Amino acid sequence: MKKIALGIEYDGAPFRGWQSQPHGNTLQDSLESALAKVAGTPVRLTSAGRTDAGVHALAQVAHFDSAVGRPEQAWIRGVNAHLPDSIAVRWAQPVAEDFHARFSALSRSYRYLLHNHPVRPALNHHRVGWCHRPLSIDTMRQAARFLLGEQDFSAFRAAECQAKSPIKTLYQAEVLGQGSLIIFDFRATAFLQHMVRNIVGALVYVGKGKHPPEWIAELLASRKRTLAAPTISPAGLYFAGAEYPPYYGLPNPANNAALI
Repeated sequence: MKKIALGIEYDGAPFRGWQSQPHGNTLQDSLESALAKVAGTPVRLTSAGRTDAGVHALAQVAHFDSAVGRPEQAWIRGVNAHLPDSIAVRWAQPVAEDFHARFSALSRSYRYLLHNHPVRPALNHHRVGWCHRPLSIDTMRQAARFLLGEQDFSAFRAAECQAKSPIKTLYQAEVLGQGSLIIFDFRATAFLQHMVRNIVGALVYVGKGKHPPEWIAELLASRKRTLAAPTISPAGLYFAGAEYPPYYGLPNPANNAALI
């Protein structure tokens, strides 16, 4: 039995999220079906992060066990031949038996793209969020600093979140402007359900002047989701990669993700 790790890129707009569901049309369903055609036997995938409906991935990582031997290119080109255009396996490689796409990850990264312009986007309508009011990047950057470190993120947690603990460690919370595009980058040990979308929603409130940067610290201290901003659209959210111990020898997500 061999364990194979995959690096996957996808446009999540046509799908109902990553996790397999009875009604189908999920990313896991599509990938497992394509892998089974190459393996000649059913395949079960485990991912680094379960993205919600409409959420994309620049560098998702998943693993599966296979009793059959196939060239690495078969797990890439062969599988891609059976996938819709919105999903692509970027790389595949054997990994140690103790590797686990979820539990072996040291950290995970997400990126949110926000179109900040008076007119809504057309070509990228399902790939970016949108805010028509001008936002202050400097103010949002100040606010984001309050999120760093080990925190109780209950104020940014979805009501249906099933995580055992709301306490996570956020290593990175950056805000960058590129023309009309605002890029939010986050890296943490793990994320709660809707955590990034809720954080970005709160930062947008700060950026348009509804609250000062210190409001983020107040939300964290309150631990109350009801006091925070609405959840922002999933359209602009991307799973940007997972970091693993170097001895697994996996590609650096920064070198294998699509450039956005």
